Amino acid sequence: MAEEQEQEQEQTTVKNTVTVEDAGPCRKKLIVEVPEETVKNAVDERYESLRKEAAVPGFRKGRAPRRLLEKRFAKEANEQIKLKLLADASDSAVKDNDLDVLRELDIDYEKLELPESGPLKFEFEVEVRPDIALPPLEGIPVQKQKLEVTDEQVDREIEQLRKWSGLWTPRESGGAELEDQVIADVLLKVEDVEEEEKLDDIEVHVRPNGFVGAVPVEKLDELLVGAKPGDTRQATVSVAKTFFREEYRGKKVDISITVKDIKWLKPTAVDENFLSRYGAEDEAELREKMRDTLQNRLERQTRTEMSEQIYQHLLDNTDFELPAEIVGEQSAELLKRHYSNLMMRGLGREEIELQMEQLRAGSEQQAKQQLKTFFIMDKIADELKVEVSDEEVNGHIAQLAIQQRQRPERMREQMLRDGSLAQFKMQVREDKCVEKLLESANITEVKPKKQAKKTKKTSRKKAASGEKKESVNKKAKKKKES
Repeated sequence: MAEEQEQEQEQTTVKNTVTVEDAGPCRKKLIVEVPEETVKNAVDERYESLRKEAAVPGFRKGRAPRRLLEKRFAKEANEQIKLKLLADASDSAVKDNDLDVLRELDIDYEKLELPESGPLKFEFEVEVRPDIALPPLEGIPVQKQKLEVTDEQVDREIEQLRKWSGLWTPRESGGAELEDQVIADVLLKVEDVEEEEKLDDIEVHVRPNGFVGAVPVEKLDELLVGAKPGDTRQATVSVAKTFFREEYRGKKVDISITVKDIKWLKPTAVDENFLSRYGAEDEAELREKMRDTLQNRLERQTRTEMSEQIYQHLLDNTDFELPAEIVGEQSAELLKRHYSNLMMRGLGREEIELQMEQLRAGSEQQAKQQLKTFFIMDKIADELKVEVSDEEVNGHIAQLAIQQRQRPERMREQMLRDGSLAQFKMQVREDKCVEKLLESANITEVKPKKQAKKTKKTSRKKAASGEKKESVNKKAKKKKES
């Protein structure tokens, strides 16, 4: 009997009227009309509940007349009825129209009033997941380089270890050079902010893309190379609209850097202490260890380069728009995802910090590409039905913990606290998708690209010119020997 009554009630329930309109890229406008009958039923239900619950002087519970309840509780009851109707109607409108919204619904409830008669009408906008038409996922062209470890690479690796163990030493003469550390007093004048931000005795690294305080500065090396203690260097930068720090986002910042001291990184000597730190008895054993390390790194590098080709192919062959609001708000999340990705690759702390600096200082276009990649890979995961279990995530965390020399459970707890665990799981899922795409890719083996040597004390243009000249000389020498 109860089931029959429920069926009859469902048949007599009048559905809401919902109109969906385009409101821009990845944005929909929903116009909702809740029928008068539905509003009346909601009002009746609320006052029936009040009749049973409310204590009205002079009446037993359940005996107070409706008009008295309306007089005493009208404002509170109408607000509750309105909120329930809006919540139910908006949720149904999204679900019934299969809208995959990106954020929680944002409806200005206070501006809406419950009508005394007639239907309840309201409208709201939502940001939805972009509609993506994927290219064919099989047979993606991929080039695989045959990489081998050379003696020069081993030399550079040991030199890098010496630097990491080295000491920052005051530069006794001359100006700042590339990769130096400048100790400086800094003044930051942010657009539309009256008070200057003063930073005393801060460290500024002389790099092509670096930071002065928390402000990203492109071509920072060109600004600081040659500067001496007492010199003041000034620049104005335009911070990207997608920058993760809101106080600088999309603004111009005047920067004044007064150099107080310059330091260069003095590598440590290859002595007994240095060798024991890396578990080697002599330099020959250290070189062998470094060769093994580099070989593993090259294998990971090859896999990474192949993955990047997959990503680039998908970006080049998938076109859709993103609203600027999403790009700005997702910048912080993208940084977390990128950080997780670098950790999973097993990169060292210095390399991770350098790449994170470059990403933070990146352009708006780079942020859009990162976000597009996320949406594309999420769509592919659905298409390929790729899922990630908790056991898989824990396994990846265990591998990462071994690399970082931490306990897996401690690393997982840390990820939970800083909110990166969910991003890490998404990255694991994304990597599984790439593995599947590589299984069906059209892979061609190629010879490794020749990399010209870099000189630190020259500008980038001079370095590029010198490398080109060196390459030409080598070719001429080989031709002569032949």
